[in-house]
Amino acid sequence: MMFRTSLLTLAAIAAAGTTLAQDLPAPVQARQGQFQIMALNIGVVANMARGNTEYDAASAQAAADNLVAISMLDQSFHWPEGTDNMALEGTRALPAIWENLPDVVEKWGAFGAAAQGLAAVAGGGLEGMQAALGPVGGSCGACHDAYRAPE
Repeated sequence: MMFRTSLLTLAAIAAAGTTLAQDLPAPVQARQGQFQIMALNIGVVANMARGNTEYDAASAQAAADNLVAISMLDQSFHWPEGTDNMALEGTRALPAIWENLPDVVEKWGAFGAAAQGLAAVAGGGLEGMQAALGPVGGSCGACHDAYRAPE
């Protein structure tokens, strides 16, 4: 039931996030909404890991479970050619994504594996969650470094 609730939460947040970029094509809106949801959930566990908020096992587990759910979304329609930052204003996706799509897919898989690792320990204590958060951040950074333009 928790997984179902998490997916419903993801859908609601994604729908709200798409109103921020109404002039962008739907696939770009979808991927940007997805990344906003990822950032919000990573923020929950990252703030606990840094000591900015008190560790809460239920909240940590929910955020980690949401990240796993996001990692399982079909990405195929989020990335049509011609939706990079050279073709559209309002996206930071570099054209290199479409030049090396297999690498992007591999990096997405690494995020999924890292999210699963985090979900396996997030509700079991702060120390385990902190240790598992590093690979999540590393997987995000690996893709951003290669395929996302700086602000």
